[in-house]
Amino acid sequence: MAPAAVAPVAGPLAGITVLDLSSVGPAARATRLLADYGATVVKVAPIPGRGPGATVPPFFAYSAQRGFRRVQLDVRHADGRDAFLALAATADVVVESFRPGVVDRLGIGYQALRALNPGIVYCSTSGYGQSGPHSGWAGHDLNYLAVSGYLATSGLRADGGPPIPGATIADAAAGGMHAALAITAALFSRRLTGEGTFLDVSVADGALWLMSLAVDEHLATGSEPGPGHDVLTGRYACYETYRAADGRWLAVAAIEAKFFANLCRALGCEDWIDRQYDDDAQDQLRAALAAAFAQRDRDTWVAVLAGEDTCVAPVQSVSEVAHDPQFVERAAVVEAKDTDGRSFCQVGAVLAGMPPLPTPVVVRDPTLTDTDDLLEAAGINRARIADLRREGVVA
Repeated sequence: MAPAAVAPVAGPLAGITVLDLSSVGPAARATRLLADYGATVVKVAPIPGRGPGATVPPFFAYSAQRGFRRVQLDVRHADGRDAFLALAATADVVVESFRPGVVDRLGIGYQALRALNPGIVYCSTSGYGQSGPHSGWAGHDLNYLAVSGYLATSGLRADGGPPIPGATIADAAAGGMHAALAITAALFSRRLTGEGTFLDVSVADGALWLMSLAVDEHLATGSEPGPGHDVLTGRYACYETYRAADGRWLAVAAIEAKFFANLCRALGCEDWIDRQYDDDAQDQLRAALAAAFAQRDRDTWVAVLAGEDTCVAPVQSVSEVAHDPQFVERAAVVEAKDTDGRSFCQVGAVLAGMPPLPTPVVVRDPTLTDTDDLLEAAGINRARIADLRREGVVA
């Protein structure tokens, strides 16, 4: 099937070509960011039935590959490897997420590409990095949050166990943003030196960085941070969630004395202003704040408190977030349609410095490919592409 045209995105990475060997997870989050900043991302997908399967998202999640181009070839086959090397010869960035050592065995690792293209920025993303005793471990988001200390410092479940977070923090931030930042820094360095580089991005390392405040405290003092250890993990009533009269919740983060004083005055709890960090008073203070919040529904409290410098915000459901006027005003949610004509909305390009996306955003079926056009542009003629297709090396 002929693919729909992919409109180029203006942005600071316009003109940068990224070959993406990943399917899901941190590497895919990284290339999503690079594409939103204007890079041309070419998803290198496997042949169906050969090698690891590619996860095809439902239509409403096509934003995961919004604006991507796609080539489908078997890099485990010698001819598929050669076709990939032809693509890589003029690319700027390669992102991969195989187990450590796999790309070298396939002949598509950094050294092989650097021999063809000294300016290549090669980003290997993995759970635990390319070295170390855990480098061969399989894992997902929850595992990286576990080994980094994130789960151990989060509020406990009713049974005393660590919680399951509501977002894939390790994949998105510790891995995806980590990789995207490293790639953009390497591209900047290449402008100065002309040389590419190899990037060993470990999601667990990124999660450790997210936990650096707690880990640094332990390293400096020998303490053991955990749930309720300090102001940011639930020790004090000024940094807590409270139930309103309608059963919905509010998040209070009045860490600074002036914000806490404003909150106490608005709630009629002035007697507690001077006891914000009195450890002996926290149970009573929580009870006083809880009793006050229980007098009105959540949105009434938001209307009363939001403009009073109290550091209070509503705990919103996903459906509320999707229609929040703050996000709508900032074009964080955009209109989209797919190649079957379905109209829907999706999260747009929300990071700082992004040009606004044209609306409606057209997102195409990620099973469509640009294989012939991309391989021909890499110097492989149509007759050879037809041979590769007959061999099952390209699809």
